[in-house]
Amino acid sequence: MKVCIITEGNFNIGYGHITRCTSLYQAFKERGIIPFFIVNGDENDKNTLNVKRKYVFNWLINTNKLFSIINGSEIIVLDSYLAALSLYKKISKVVKIPVFIDDNLRLEYPPGVVVNFSISAKKIRYPNKENISYLLGPKYSLVRNEFWNVQNKTLSDEIKTIMITFGGSDMNNLTPQILEMLNTFFPNLEKKVIIGMGFKNIYNIEAVLDKNCELIYFPSAEGMKKVMMESDIAITAGGTTIYELAIVGTPAISVAVADNQLNNVKTFSELGINYFAGWWQNKNLFENIKKFILSLKNKERRKKMVISGQKHIKSDGSRRIIEYVLNKSNSKSSFE
Repeated sequence: MKVCIITEGNFNIGYGHITRCTSLYQAFKERGIIPFFIVNGDENDKNTLNVKRKYVFNWLINTNKLFSIINGSEIIVLDSYLAALSLYKKISKVVKIPVFIDDNLRLEYPPGVVVNFSISAKKIRYPNKENISYLLGPKYSLVRNEFWNVQNKTLSDEIKTIMITFGGSDMNNLTPQILEMLNTFFPNLEKKVIIGMGFKNIYNIEAVLDKNCELIYFPSAEGMKKVMMESDIAITAGGTTIYELAIVGTPAISVAVADNQLNNVKTFSELGINYFAGWWQNKNLFENIKKFILSLKNKERRKKMVISGQKHIKSDGSRRIIEYVLNKSNSKSSFE
């Protein structure tokens, strides 16, 4: 069976799409299927994308090459903020099982499977169409296989270690600003700072280090999980990492750095899974972070957040999606 995954990722838009599509790649691979992985990306993707059959090129422009690669596919997954509706329609017509990853009803999708694993997905009024199947909500969470089976984490009595993670590029240069705030108001905290492959502000970060700060360069998914396990709390962007933190059991303070994250982080906060400090440009952002760190010193409050997160977020979402699309593929029905 031929399967293709089409997505995008670079410094300007971040690498979150690649991360969540990697989880689908892993779930297909677990079933003995090695997908073609097609990325509109940059040199970082060429060097770090740990998949076979990978293609890195601008498939938005070079559509002839794209359709040459995907020709004959049984299943195609498309995860994009940039692709036009016309491309979705064209893909929907040439494959039996098209799968579209969505966050906020970006388009009026053509026939296929629409996946939105965000915790706020069911608040969105998706159109009811006979030729579209919807897989909605965090039971379809796209987390990497390193997070599919996580051992129970013991909560410490005090906050001693804090993780700081802003994706693969930290486009808004938040890491050094947050480090400065922590150095001033929480100088005794041990800080574990994730440096992504696309960071262009490493010099700024290194300039504000203190003796309690550890920089962790370009960690793998297993490395990310290790840091989460070792950290009492985290300050994070509002992407897929908040799902991984919830699965591990690390209470988090989230910052929305992209429009599509806002509903997500607000719902996480409403359900008591983490604290939402605000949009990255919010003038009260750092005051909110300080306030929430002080609040999280209460162990019982952290415990409630962990329980809520592990109640709502499921780690086997990729497997559920692959099970569904493979069953659909094996059936006689299609989305025509």
